[in-house]
Amino acid sequence: MASTSSALVRSVSAALVALAALCGCRGAKTPDAERPAPAGPEVEGTHAEVLENGARVVWLGDVDGDKLNPRSLFPEAPDSLFEALGLSDGVPSSMSAFLAEVDGEKVLFDAGLGAPAGRALARLEALGVSPDEIRTIYLTHFHADHVGGLVARDGDGAPSKVFRNAAVWACRAERDAWMNDIPDNALQKTVVELYGDSLRLFEYGDVLPHGVTALDAAGHTPGHAAFRLSNLLVAGDLMHGYALQKDHPEYNSGYDMDGPKSAESRARLLRLARENGLLVAGMHFPAPGFARP
Repeated sequence: MASTSSALVRSVSAALVALAALCGCRGAKTPDAERPAPAGPEVEGTHAEVLENGARVVWLGDVDGDKLNPRSLFPEAPDSLFEALGLSDGVPSSMSAFLAEVDGEKVLFDAGLGAPAGRALARLEALGVSPDEIRTIYLTHFHADHVGGLVARDGDGAPSKVFRNAAVWACRAERDAWMNDIPDNALQKTVVELYGDSLRLFEYGDVLPHGVTALDAAGHTPGHAAFRLSNLLVAGDLMHGYALQKDHPEYNSGYDMDGPKSAESRARLLRLARENGLLVAGMHFPAPGFARP
């Protein structure tokens, strides 16, 4: 009887372990537990995930090495909170773009800094992807570290397209603000003029090619946008300090143009991600660029 009982216990234990693995059950949450597992072989400065619709999305680290955003970037947050979170030396961050392979096409979310500092193009090359293969680019906003990679400079300094075959999608409110209201806009005007008929404008709520939905994330810039693709939320610059802001969306960074609106957008989209179990891609999330809030 004792041996039968022991065998039964072992059998039940094994079944419970298998069930936990099947359901994706995990133990206590840690920073590493928030990070998705890689989806296949990777190259330096990249990390791949496969979405529920079968699309493959790759984080492209746009700068080499680790990056810390300084405590001073978040002036509204108290020192006591930084100390409690172990962030007194700064908040882990990155500069990033994302490549999606969906419906047999290659799609880019933002284009990074561009030459000479940006590494997004080098990451694409290492992945065997030519800029001419990119047919669609979605811009979260027009800051230089998101649109600089759209522009190359010839030997005489003349600008030229990096992505010659791509339709570039941007929020109409973002385009209008940079063209009419924001003074330091030489790069942004170059992008708009250079891409000309290739520039496509959307409104919040529009469903764009490949089933991408444009979401209101205004505040960081006047027309800042987030994008939803299947179970992925591309958050753009919704958070410059994920470790701080994921649980304290009320604290803005110094880069946010409209603080109250930015805080509202951040809280709303974090709630959307949590209620729907979304994987979030952030242009300033620490490596590997993805998180599950």
